[in-house]
Amino acid sequence: MMGDHTLNIIHHDGYDPRIRSPYVPAIQPVGRGGFVFLSGITAAPPYHEHPHRPEVFDNIPNSASGQMELLLEHLDLTLASAGCTRRDIVSLIRFFTDVKQDQDVVNQMQGEWFDGHVPTSTSVQVTQLATDPRLRIEIQAIAFGGHTN
Repeated sequence: MMGDHTLNIIHHDGYDPRIRSPYVPAIQPVGRGGFVFLSGITAAPPYHEHPHRPEVFDNIPNSASGQMELLLEHLDLTLASAGCTRRDIVSLIRFFTDVKQDQDVVNQMQGEWFDGHVPTSTSVQVTQLATDPRLRIEIQAIAFGGHTN
């Protein structure tokens, strides 16, 4: 609860309340203009156990393009569950483990995915992503739109 406003926790297909996780895909403040704050999204299954079990991530592709393809699928799931579209995204923070090696392919795939829409964006390089050391890119987003309760 925030003042006289509440927070709408957004889940999508695959949610299982029995999975112990400190993660929710998105939060939308109800009655605050339709902002949706998305958690960092990777190629990893959005719902997975904590502490992490490495075997859960064994089938994730090693390539930046393969990981980006899964990441964008997961981003679409979260957006749809919040009643948003790709064009509702207003801001991205992109975390790379090797920005020089992966940025061009990620930029190309992101551009195709957005199909002309260009949100604000920040890119940073990190040593490792928290989910699994094999992951190469994580994207956190803010959308403006969707349904409000």
